[in-house]
Amino acid sequence: MTQSADKMLAALEGRLDRLAEALERLAPPSPVPPDFDASDCFTWERGALAPVARVNRVDIALIRGVDRVRDILIDNTERFAKGLPANNVLLWGARGMGKSSLVKASHAAINASGATPPLKLIEIHREDIDTLPRLLATLKDAPFAFIVFCDDLSFDQDDTSYKSLKAALDGGVEGRPDNVIFYATSNRRHLLPRDMIENERSTAINPSEAVEEKVSLSDRFGLWLGFHKCSQDEYLEMIDGYVAHYGLEMDEDELRRDALEWATTRGARSGRVAWQFITDLAGRLGKRLEE
Repeated sequence: MTQSADKMLAALEGRLDRLAEALERLAPPSPVPPDFDASDCFTWERGALAPVARVNRVDIALIRGVDRVRDILIDNTERFAKGLPANNVLLWGARGMGKSSLVKASHAAINASGATPPLKLIEIHREDIDTLPRLLATLKDAPFAFIVFCDDLSFDQDDTSYKSLKAALDGGVEGRPDNVIFYATSNRRHLLPRDMIENERSTAINPSEAVEEKVSLSDRFGLWLGFHKCSQDEYLEMIDGYVAHYGLEMDEDELRRDALEWATTRGARSGRVAWQFITDLAGRLGKRLEE
């Protein structure tokens, strides 16, 4: 080989090396395995897990008026944490009655009771439901049990992402990972607006089949836990529980009068309304709501 050819070959090799280095810089970085020890709670955002340093939740003892569903949810969660069979859960019903609070409080209660390894809670937003299969693939080989939680889950007309959720809950050929369970809250029992279901009945060629396709999503949840509007006595019980827990001092008759007036101005009685009243009361008394 001539000296000229050697130089050309060396130059070509140098260019190929620089091209390879450039391509490596352009390539996306290798995914970093999640550090599940970083927290007991995470959020799933844009295809990545982010640990939550401080979880917004209340003590389970402060969630009143839902004793039966509370006990069912805790029992289901406890069995799952022990590696026993457990169901996906749909918590549906009246607004502000503590559906999402109960999920987070149940998770904390199970870990506080000494679950080993600790149970992990991962919140996924409604907009990211179509990435749920990718999340399950990330979790299936981890040495922890996970509750994947979606708050205020519902679907509207022409929204087909519910099919992704159906497939994920069934798990496809592999099945749902044994270490993952799905909890969701919704104001709608079938996760779809009633007028959407009625429209299917009136316009579809095969109305019954069309409706079954839409409502079958909720059938993937083995447990349906219904939440209903609370009575006046239950509402006042919630108020009394918060007052005692946070050490708020106020005349009993005045407290009752103000609490009922607050609910009247809001046009509703619920756990959320009770908490909003307590927040206002604590502010008026110059107290901080700290654990």
